[in-house]
Amino acid sequence: MTSLLNYDMPLSEQLNVSSADYSLLTDLYQLTMAACYKGENIDQKRASFELFARKLPEGFNYLIAMGLSQALEYLEKFSFNQTQIEALQETGIFASAPQQFWSLLAEGKFTGDVWAIPEGTAVFALEPLLRIEAPLWQAQLVETYLLNCLNYQTLIATRAARSRDVAGEKTTLLEFGTRRAFSPQASLWAARAALAGGLDATSNVLAALQLGEKPSGTMAHALVMALCALEGSEEKAFSAFHQYFPGAPLLIDTYDTIAAARKLAAKVKAGEINLTGIRLDSGDLVALSKQVKEILPDTLIFASGDIDEWEIARLKQNNAQIDGYGIGTRLVTGKPVNGVYKLVEIEGIPVMKKSSGKVSYPGRKQIFREFVNGELKADTLGLVSENYPNRQPLLKLFMKDGKRLEPQETIKTIRNRTTASVVSLPAQVRNLDSLSSMSVDISSSLQELINQTNRDSN
Repeated sequence: MTSLLNYDMPLSEQLNVSSADYSLLTDLYQLTMAACYKGENIDQKRASFELFARKLPEGFNYLIAMGLSQALEYLEKFSFNQTQIEALQETGIFASAPQQFWSLLAEGKFTGDVWAIPEGTAVFALEPLLRIEAPLWQAQLVETYLLNCLNYQTLIATRAARSRDVAGEKTTLLEFGTRRAFSPQASLWAARAALAGGLDATSNVLAALQLGEKPSGTMAHALVMALCALEGSEEKAFSAFHQYFPGAPLLIDTYDTIAAARKLAAKVKAGEINLTGIRLDSGDLVALSKQVKEILPDTLIFASGDIDEWEIARLKQNNAQIDGYGIGTRLVTGKPVNGVYKLVEIEGIPVMKKSSGKVSYPGRKQIFREFVNGELKADTLGLVSENYPNRQPLLKLFMKDGKRLEPQETIKTIRNRTTASVVSLPAQVRNLDSLSSMSVDISSSLQELINQTNRDSN
């Protein structure tokens, strides 16, 4: 068969993805189901799907919704070109599919509505981050990409927000996760979500420049080792780097951390160097930071190396003298957000999944949030037809008939929303050592619909 890919190209190029490929970046069963819908002549039936997490990752009391911007961009560009359609046809998988399926793909665009929680908003288990209302075939096909986009960025934003909450507003937090992210694309999403979740800057140059931010970083052990070997001393390495980047922190734990600090202190005292900061990447960070602070009292100390929110909390509890952190591996990896995407209504008929341990609630839903003196007191999961005058509805209309209604928000706007959202949470929900999440109330109308749908499906 003729491939969509050019096998004369290196494999690395074959596996790159562009926006033109977005519609094919899906699971096969999305396409086979869409073909079946067409064959049964139900492809244009109005369907509503909701994306939510049944439960939070272990050790998490809340999530910070993130990834909506990229989801909307994907939906705006959703389409299939002739080359892609021919490649699908040549697989042979669709040999028995209705011929009209190919016309559906060739002419199709996303024409639905998107209701979603604004990025940077705290959410809890069972609360929809997003709802798609669209012709059935469209709402079905977009599932895989939306889950990939929102699940990953929500994880990163949540961990970033927790790190910021523990570290405090004055502590510098840098995103260093590019080399550990699960792909080059993931590294860009991780950087964006980390900044929107509360971190100050990213070392990912492409992500920073695309977002209109300034990248931030220090230096690696390799530079110290190379210049030390070729020019005779660690001090020469420090002097050379500062000649070209006078404001950058110096990495001082390549050999003997305390000895390096003392040598730098002598240079500072002699007026040979204006040292703004140093970085520690290994060893006992509590003890080392205290010793270095005594030697270099006016120098900022940054720490990196398997840092996460729990490690920041531990270091603070032990009075480590650290002014900022580089957070990498544990930020961009770890326990996933296991969001799911479930059909809740078709042609006005509420539907629900009843599988053991995987129940989903029927009907199009809204989250009604209650604040008392600025603190979140209660969330009620209800139906879109309900109204609670003293509560804030969280899901907002972001896309109508396939057209975005508002311009893309800035990272600063989302970061500010994240900060305000976390601050509004009760203390026990923000506490890393607590297993106390917010309980989400089910409205009487939703409960009645659940009961009725259960009866109707028996």
